[in-house]
Amino acid sequence: MTAPLPHLPHHDGSPLHVSSSAPSLGERVALRLRVPTAFLESVGGLKAVTVRSTPDGEPAWDAARPLGTAGGWQWWQAEVTVHNPRHRYRWLLRTGAGEVLWLNQAGLERLEGRDVDDFALLAAPTSPDWLAASVMYQIVPDRFARSAAADARAAPDWAELAAWHDPVDPVMPSRVQQFYGGDLDGVVEKLDHLEALGVDLLYLTPFFPAASNHRYDATTFEQVDPLLGGDEALARLTAAAHARGMRVIGDLTTNHTGDGHEWFRTARADPDSAEREFYLFDDDGADGERGPGYESWLGTPTLPKLDWSSAELRRRFIDGPDSVVGRWLRPPAALDGWRIDVASMTGRLREVDLNAEVRQILRRTMDRVAPGTALLAESTNDATEDLTGDAWHGAMTYVLVTRPLWAWLCAPDGVPHTTADGGTSSEPWFFGQPLGGIPSGTAADFAASVTRFSAGIPWRIRLGTMQPLNTHDTARFATHAAEGTVPVALGLMMTLPGVPMLFAGDEFGLTGADGELSRTPMPWGLEHRDPAAAERLALCRELVGLRRRHPVLAAGGMRWVHVDDDAVVFLRESAEESVLVLACSAATAFEIPQEALPGLDPAGDADDAVERLHGSVRLVSCSGSVHLSAEGPACGIWRLAGVPVPE
Repeated sequence: MTAPLPHLPHHDGSPLHVSSSAPSLGERVALRLRVPTAFLESVGGLKAVTVRSTPDGEPAWDAARPLGTAGGWQWWQAEVTVHNPRHRYRWLLRTGAGEVLWLNQAGLERLEGRDVDDFALLAAPTSPDWLAASVMYQIVPDRFARSAAADARAAPDWAELAAWHDPVDPVMPSRVQQFYGGDLDGVVEKLDHLEALGVDLLYLTPFFPAASNHRYDATTFEQVDPLLGGDEALARLTAAAHARGMRVIGDLTTNHTGDGHEWFRTARADPDSAEREFYLFDDDGADGERGPGYESWLGTPTLPKLDWSSAELRRRFIDGPDSVVGRWLRPPAALDGWRIDVASMTGRLREVDLNAEVRQILRRTMDRVAPGTALLAESTNDATEDLTGDAWHGAMTYVLVTRPLWAWLCAPDGVPHTTADGGTSSEPWFFGQPLGGIPSGTAADFAASVTRFSAGIPWRIRLGTMQPLNTHDTARFATHAAEGTVPVALGLMMTLPGVPMLFAGDEFGLTGADGELSRTPMPWGLEHRDPAAAERLALCRELVGLRRRHPVLAAGGMRWVHVDDDAVVFLRESAEESVLVLACSAATAFEIPQEALPGLDPAGDADDAVERLHGSVRLVSCSGSVHLSAEGPACGIWRLAGVPVPE
């Protein structure tokens, strides 16, 4: 780099810098670059600015022209013709000092960067307008709420009955068999709570019949589990949610079914059946590499893996309006989309990779049956290679924000917890990684990870990517959070680009040492008995409201303006408004050049613009610089004016 962080040229995929987020092939799109005047002075000005694209894999060059200066920034614009469904581009800057600099999503560099990190225009069908603006709320039906109707239903043979206030038993087989009996009408009865919380996108973990409490081992996709109230209960839930302006997405296992699934039972009973080709059997009779005579998910025999080379499987499951995928998007269920479980493994096994074919068929069916529905992929690690814009609107991934945030803000205390085998462990669970605990990182490490793992993701897909602090598969963040850092983490989740997500119970401050212990039945009314729960609920309502009130947090650009070991500061920007965010884990004080914040009124103290504060945070503007300070873990969020743009 040739300048401090606040003085760097900037471009992202937001409307400030890109004239169309969903262009057609052959369309001309205007791209704009912003360059601080301080940067221009440090490099002797700019001789030329050019956009390099790679249509059909070969470089093409479009010269940019200066548009003028506003708010201490010089603007340049180039027009490019969108040539491919994913049109990659980067900026080339030639300085007056004779330097050649490149700018892509990884940042500004003297050396050429990787094409995978380039900005990208997507000429694919656009993402749903509502997705990036949503605040998601995850519900495990068995653990959320139990309606009176549940009392009349006989428990399944596999279930170990539990009263609602019984503690979760994490030891196998209770881990998957403990049954609290929550149902979908229970969710309907709690919509007042969800509406008051402010969330508007409900994500239900699987609702199909199964032989476990988590229901990721479906026995059929043809009906909603009667234990949840059946098809009619799902229709009642979606109708009631839609009436309140909420949307509902389901959870679908495309990598595997349960071994009790009707397809699998037929396949085992009749080697000549059509269903036989749905799975990966070893027809010599020997055990497969990952299961007893067939492939399964991570060697778990109860979860046989699907073989997506089968045309009949595709027809029944994902292709067309009468497929499983299509049916539940149509009324009366009228789901608003799908989260695909283990999406990263679907269609992949050793030398075979059918993942792109499967996800593209999924997307095609959804666009045909219910345009405007969302398709999200579970990809717990780096999802870059799959988030190309050809299918997924976003992903549930932990590497982009969640894991680096834990590394920065967690301080595990070594309290032992019970493991699935009945033993105990004092090593805190960290996303299944055998690291001996939660790694330690700084605020600078956090910012670097966010930049690194977002660099290969098109901007539009990043805005649709789920941003959880924790989920049903993880420990709760609050279990290991350093003192005072939960509000900091929640503030970051609500303000960074992506779809913020609360897991049911986060709003009450629930804890849990792993993915099973975090699935605590909801402690309804806890806020009336526990001041800490009431405080956490109020915080979540305030932050969700902040996210909903300011459209810039959904669609605006993002620019880092300060990073050190204890603090990060960034802007979400649009022409209409900007939001400045300071998050820190310890006491801090520093200055930022005034011109780095073009939406800030230079006329003195800007603390009147504070929208949300946690901890002691202060912002003072004077003499061409902005002084930011905080005591201890803190999160400050300020609303500023929009970015001035040359006429």
